[in-house]
Amino acid sequence: MICARHVFRCFKWLERMGDRFTGAAGPYFVGLAIILQTIGAASFFTVIQPNLPLPWLTTPPCLLIALNLFVHYYYVCTVPPGFVQDEPSQPGDSLLWASLSRTSPSSGVWWSNCGIILYTASTSQCRRCGMMRPERAHHCRICGRCVMKYDHHCPPFSGINQCVGLHNERHFVLFMAYLVLSTFWLSILGYSQALEALGLNFTNHWPYMVPQLAYILTYMLSVVLCISVFIMLSWHLWAVARGETSVEAQDHEVYKRIAKDRGDHFVNSYDLGKSTNLRLFFNVGRGGYPWYTLILPLRIMPYTDGCSWARREGLERHLGIQEGEELTDEDDNDDE
Repeated sequence: MICARHVFRCFKWLERMGDRFTGAAGPYFVGLAIILQTIGAASFFTVIQPNLPLPWLTTPPCLLIALNLFVHYYYVCTVPPGFVQDEPSQPGDSLLWASLSRTSPSSGVWWSNCGIILYTASTSQCRRCGMMRPERAHHCRICGRCVMKYDHHCPPFSGINQCVGLHNERHFVLFMAYLVLSTFWLSILGYSQALEALGLNFTNHWPYMVPQLAYILTYMLSVVLCISVFIMLSWHLWAVARGETSVEAQDHEVYKRIAKDRGDHFVNSYDLGKSTNLRLFFNVGRGGYPWYTLILPLRIMPYTDGCSWARREGLERHLGIQEGEELTDEDDNDDE
């Protein structure tokens, strides 16, 4: 027992050291991600795009995809995820912000008069930092703070190096979507140039600014990213369509087993149906922002301020799970 206790403490120490290292190395990974994206864009617009037919027709959508890729990446890295102790966010008035045709509500809840029922979130005290937080908030051990609608903390090697939560999850999903689009078209349209760079078309002519080796590596990386990020994006959109975050998806599997063991059925009260869940997440359509905010990289507010949540009519909590059975953040206390 004593030996196991020491082993547990050793692993906890290694985990904390890993968190400190990744936190310190984060800015370097962000810089590397910016360099790789820039090289990819340069490869596309100097090697592939000049060979596309009808440049007056094909160039604008290519530029729009690249713009969305870079801007949403900037947003997801710089927009705070929504820490519990921060002041409530307000929409900006610059050109980077989309505007609504109606006045924004003081409570930060946009959909309350559009057939969506919002309930005030219950609160609990965090066992780690002692902050009072609304439901759906979780404590991030790397940031050391509670994040509203916490989804996950992106590791530094992903190129983001911060939490994904209430205010930047939408940008995270759109960044993945445009990353998949950009790498897909680079992989499809740049196939012949890749063969040319490898010397497989029996010509030694390479009339482009980007070196052949750089283009080959960029093309290979694009293929790998297109497949891997598409899988991540699909899983994340499926979770959004079910009205849950990454953390909640894991918790709900536990709740389903608990409910099943007692002969009950678990119902996620946040799940309003796939189409409604997606519209609420992206905050578009009736009651939200215009649909063009999905193709123009504009800042928008989430549908709620994090202190109220849309639920199924008649449900103020999940069905099949009793009070006190909700999972909480794991305790990092070494003595446990």
